[in-house]
Parts: sequence; structure tokens; C-alpha cells
Amino acid sequence: MVTLSQLTLRHFILAAVFLIATGVAIVSPPALGPAGSVTLAIVLVTLGLWATALVPGYFASLLLFVSLLIAGLQPAPLVFSGFASAAVWLIISGFVIGAAINATGLDGRLAAVIAPLLTKSYPRLIGGLMLASMILGFLMPSSVGRAVVMVPIGMAIADRCGFGKGSNGRIGIAAILAIGCNMPSFAILPANIPNMVLAGSAETILGIHFSYTVYLLLHYPVLGIVKSVVAGGVVLALFPAKVGEPLGTTAAAALAGKAGQGKVIVILLVTLLFWMTDSLHGINSAWIGLAAAVLLLAPRVGVVSPPAFKQSIDFGLLLFVAGALALGAVVNASGLGGKLGAFLTSILPLSPGHDAANFFSLTFLSFVTGMFTTVPSAPAVLTPMTGDLATLTGYSAMAVLMTQVVGFSTVLFPYQVGPLVVAMQLSGEKLDHLVKVTVSLALITLVVLVPIDFLWWKALGWL
Repeated sequence: MVTLSQLTLRHFILAAVFLIATGVAIVSPPALGPAGSVTLAIVLVTLGLWATALVPGYFASLLLFVSLLIAGLQPAPLVFSGFASAAVWLIISGFVIGAAINATGLDGRLAAVIAPLLTKSYPRLIGGLMLASMILGFLMPSSVGRAVVMVPIGMAIADRCGFGKGSNGRIGIAAILAIGCNMPSFAILPANIPNMVLAGSAETILGIHFSYTVYLLLHYPVLGIVKSVVAGGVVLALFPAKVGEPLGTTAAAALAGKAGQGKVIVILLVTLLFWMTDSLHGINSAWIGLAAAVLLLAPRVGVVSPPAFKQSIDFGLLLFVAGALALGAVVNASGLGGKLGAFLTSILPLSPGHDAANFFSLTFLSFVTGMFTTVPSAPAVLTPMTGDLATLTGYSAMAVLMTQVVGFSTVLFPYQVGPLVVAMQLSGEKLDHLVKVTVSLALITLVVLVPIDFLWWKALGWL
């Protein structure tokens, strides 16, 4: 029971969301209809619960499932479609790979190699981990895969720096790796799921093909490099720390886990090779990860024991991610996404010749859509509107499509992007800490980086 003195801003925000959702469900706006109004109310409540984190994420997902099913708003296959998503299976395989790295002490071994280069100072450590994550974005197409490799190493380095669980230094390392393994990859075409959804939708619906080089040139200087530098500064400001003496458990852990490291290294190298060459063989990165998990779990061959497997899988996180994926599917199937986009388009100042206002408006459109549909679903909602938006703004269809990236790469809450949640879970640190970073980074992006991006596009002659 929460007393009056324990109420926080989050409680008031959630209460406001509940009131709005109740009003929408009761009033039933004509444009939505009764079913659409109830669906929107359920979506708003779910988003409010995820954003405020006043209840566990898995509880909000379960509430979403049961509300949609009991009300008969969507069929069970659609509601539970998240469990069939490749993203969930990539997360499961990521947990197994992470457990193998930890069980064999490979994280400590790799940390011992990397630590001397990075641990001379805390800013150097944060900057170095961000740079390593950015480089990995060009080599591995999966944000979860990058987190699986980097987070265990980062936590082992945290031990070597004397950063205990819950300390600023350890939280800072976890946060920069979560951000670094995901955010810069929005500016690299094949490096994460939302980019590929956008590219696939543009090709299927509009017949437009993206160029890897043009996409990189347009987005990476600001969304990749500048934003990564800003993210490092935000982490250093929010979680200041100084490198100290290694924790007492570090040496013991390194000695305890030598058996099986060779197997894990070989399996990881083969997995990385297949991840890096996915454009050649066409095998989904999730199925590659799943094959690696099978090898690591196989009796007599693998290194992850049944007890270790049970400890490595966070079923609550899987429910949360499945709920986030289901929410995007429900918003699309119910038509709410298109109606949201149409409503925002009707109120935004879009007109030919006003390039700055158009750029900021289209970015805001994508940003808000990503909050309601989750980021992977945003391109599927907005891409069909490209022709109308091009007419309203005077932009080319390609320019309209590219503004989506600026918007959906601006992440306000971690629930919008599953790999952020997975990375923090792998680190063992609370997701609340990452919220401070994403909110701060989103505000800086909207106020400072989006105008810089606009000027960059102007300089390139895109607007």
C-alpha cells in the first residue's frame, strides 16, 4: 500500500494515463469506434505501466494479453505473435551464449586483455567501450548479439576496476554498453531490425532500394558519431566514478573458469562469421544464435549445464519483450497506427518550401509513433504514408523515408527497443538507471542533434 508521502511523479503520470485511457474507452471517439477505443485504452495503460516501471514489465505484458483476449479485440495468434518472433529466440540464444561466456570465465580472460588499454581512467573506459561497441556495429547485424559479446566483458572489467554491483561505475559501464550496442547501429543499414523493416517496407510498398553507402553518409556522422559522444558525456555526468582496486572475487573467478573456454571461443567465432556474412547465406541471425545455443547446451559437447541454463533464462524479460512485440502488432492490425499517423499529420505544420518545419515535423511524427508502436513497428506504420507526406512537404519519397530514421532512433524509454532491456538484464543492473540516460539523450537529440542533422542534410543537398 502506497502512502501519500510515498507518491512520486511516476504515480501521478500513471494516474493521468489511467484517466485518459478511461475517458477514451467511455467516450469512444467516432474515428476509432468502440473496439478501437477500448484497444487504444489498453495500449495507453500498457505504455504507462512500462514507462513508469511501477510494476514489473512482465506484469504489464500479461495484463495486455489478458485484456485483449477477454475483450475479444484480437485473436490469440496475433496477441501471442511476439513469442513466434525471431527477436525472442535471439534473446534466448543470447542468454545461453552469455551463460557460456560467464561459466567458462571467458569474460574475465577477455577483460584481462582489454582492461590495460581502457582502465587508466573512467572517462577513457566509458569512451573505449562505446568505441568498441560502435566498431562491432559494422561487423555484427544483431544488437542483441553485440550485447551478448560486450556486456559480460564489460562486467568483468567492472570487477577489475573495483565497481561492485549497484555502484555508479558498474551502472555506467552497463548503460554505455546498452546504448553503444544499439544506438549507433540505427545509422548502419543492416545493423538492426528497425532499419531492415524500413528497407523492406520501402522496397515492397514503394519499389525504393536503399544504398548502404548513402544511408551511412546521411545518418552516421550525426546519429552515429556525434550522438555516441553525447551519450558518453551523459553517462559520465549521471554516473561519475573513479577506477579503483580490483574486487576480491576477480582473481578467483579467473582461475575457476578455464575449462571449456576453447569450445566457447570456437563456437563464438563461427557464430560471428555467420552473423557477419548473413547477406551472403540469408540465414536469420536468430537461427544462427539458436544453433550456437544448441551446441553450447549439448550434453558432453556444451559447457552450459542444466542448472546454469535455468539460471540464465529470464522468463520475465521474455514476457516483457513478447508483450512489446505484440503491442506493435496489435496497433498495426487494429489500424490505430495509421490513424495515429494521420492525426499527427493533420496537426503538424507541413507545407512545401518550409524545409526546417517539415524536417522537424516528420522527425517528431516518427518519434511519437515509435513510442506508441515500439520502434521496430514504426516503419511499418509510417512507410505507407510516404507518398502523402512527400506531397505535403515537397520532399522526395526517399527524403521522407530517411526522416523516419532520425525519429525512431530517438528512444525515450527502453521498452521501445528490446535490445536495450536485454543488455541491462545481462549486466544485472536495474533498468531504471538506463531510463535516466535514454530520457536525457532523447531530449538532447530533439533540441540539439536534430537541428544539426537538418543542417547536415542541407549541406548534402538532400533538402
